[in-house]
Amino acid sequence: MSLATIYTRSSSGIDAPLVTVEAHLANGLPSLSIVGLAEAAVKESKDRVRSAIINCQFEFPAKRITINLAPADLPKEGGRLDLPIALSILAASGQIPQHELMNYEFLGELSLGGELRPIKGALPAALACQKEKRTLCLPEQNQQEAALISNTTIISCTHLLAICSHLSGQQALPIASHSNTLATKRSTTTDFSDVHGQQYSKRALEIAAVGRHSLLMLGPPGTGKSMLASRLPSIMPVLSEQEALGTAAVYSISQHTIDINNWRIPPFRSPHHTASAVALVGGGSNPKPGEVSLAHNGILFLDELPEFERKVLEVLREPLENGHISISRASHQTSFPARFQLICAMNPCPCGYLGDLSQRCQCSATQIIRYKNKISGPLLDRIDMHIEVPRIASDTLRKGREGGEESSATIAQRVQVSQARAFQRQGSANNLLSTAQIKKHCSLSDDDHALLEHAIEKLGLSHRAYHRILRVARTIADMAGEQSILRIHLTEALSYRRLDKALQ
Repeated sequence: MSLATIYTRSSSGIDAPLVTVEAHLANGLPSLSIVGLAEAAVKESKDRVRSAIINCQFEFPAKRITINLAPADLPKEGGRLDLPIALSILAASGQIPQHELMNYEFLGELSLGGELRPIKGALPAALACQKEKRTLCLPEQNQQEAALISNTTIISCTHLLAICSHLSGQQALPIASHSNTLATKRSTTTDFSDVHGQQYSKRALEIAAVGRHSLLMLGPPGTGKSMLASRLPSIMPVLSEQEALGTAAVYSISQHTIDINNWRIPPFRSPHHTASAVALVGGGSNPKPGEVSLAHNGILFLDELPEFERKVLEVLREPLENGHISISRASHQTSFPARFQLICAMNPCPCGYLGDLSQRCQCSATQIIRYKNKISGPLLDRIDMHIEVPRIASDTLRKGREGGEESSATIAQRVQVSQARAFQRQGSANNLLSTAQIKKHCSLSDDDHALLEHAIEKLGLSHRAYHRILRVARTIADMAGEQSILRIHLTEALSYRRLDKALQ
């Protein structure tokens, strides 16, 4: 036959849509044309494929070769289609058998000598291939990444000749074993025992870890805000396999590598305050994920919050509510996941010493107002907890708490037990409680509800804040092992919103 069909995968956001590569050999002047909305890198593959086939001692057909990439309206980019294009030409010319090709999907970039080079987006392709129950063949450098997915048949190699030998039945390639690494390795350089004092702040961070609540820390320079935030990952439970795969899929399509040994540790992203809106949410002519997506199922820490441009901070509002970010372009729309936990830190004024007894504030009232106005009310309203991080006494800084400070391992055990109660009850952390679930799991007595309504009115909070207070109260009740929210839990949750008026 002069016609052959090969299956492969393109890349669209974190999805990997199926692409069918069809090769047809016809009589006429020797040529090779590629059709099917192929971008520049794909069109250039004709030269790489020709050289790779010839250098592997195969015959490059002296015929009119047409390569069709279907569906025709799906953009195709990168060198990932080199391997399937080369195999389709070899199959159409009868140099490799076709009968087994329908059971495989192929990905890989070819060198001029036929070596396979790694690609981006191997993990989403493996996830899609698993659903179709086909064997995925890809470069050896991508094997560990793709093998994170269970129940997927994967073969890998380093050269075009090895794949052709496998398909011809001469030398079978080994099937990659599933990498079932349950990452429990945590950094030993960042531990909560390093933080002396600040018991109130540690308590707030523990609540945030249990319920995956967003948190804003306000305090003068040097009080430990950044130090506390950097230690939050050390008390977070490891991600479930589904959550970890969702995060790894984002890293797979970006320029970042996946740490196989720690792939189930929640990511921690801390962009500099000079970051642009595109750097935060993603974008570009061919949209790529930004920091909010790289922090998916993990923590996004914004230090010196008012130093970010206001228009940059405003782009966080939608992903904080929806858990994903959609980037629209003239030709297509791309969606990336962005279910992150926002942790912020800021000073009370430009000089940082407003209300600090150790230093005198040098800022005028106008400067302080302008500084705080960089953070809009709607963004503050979406942050679950606001706390003050005061300066501690020098004696506490030197000696710490009597009996020693709690280690991250001790706190992490409590966090895991408390969070498990929420997952057992509603299948998710408390920050994702829907309105119907709040009514069911966050009911209050009449007196406690009256107290909450009075606090909402006094602080001038929105209905959104009302629901966020109840979610935090539900988390505090879980930490206490209570089935219902008691007044003590509600009042503590309210104490984490007392800065609303001060911040506006």
